[in-house]
Amino acid sequence: MSHFGQNLRLLREERNISQEELAMRARLGKKTIEKYESGSQIPDTQTILKLSTVLDVPASEMLEKELLENHPQGIDHEIEQLISEIGTKKAKLILRKAKEFSEDDFLRVMQMLYEIKYGSTVE
Repeated sequence: MSHFGQNLRLLREERNISQEELAMRARLGKKTIEKYESGSQIPDTQTILKLSTVLDVPASEMLEKELLENHPQGIDHEIEQLISEIGTKKAKLILRKAKEFSEDDFLRVMQMLYEIKYGSTVE
């Protein structure tokens, strides 16, 4: 079992949520949750964010052991690179805040950041 799978199972059980309920809330199949928990499959970034939202835990904490032990098969390479570039502390802060935003809020924030950086609006 992968660290992510162990973390997912532990978090799910701590919240007294069945695999079926987690699958339904995250809009995934039960078999998919089983694969994640067994370590036979690792979710993509978007799915990790969905699961972290449902379980009310920062995505970075669900992944932390994977990142610290550097298991490239479990974590998207680009995510590893971005976290190493901005630092774990900033990555945790960003992910904690990002999970609080709706998709529309997130898109507005991204547009504001673009405007700050480039001084113009995105059309």
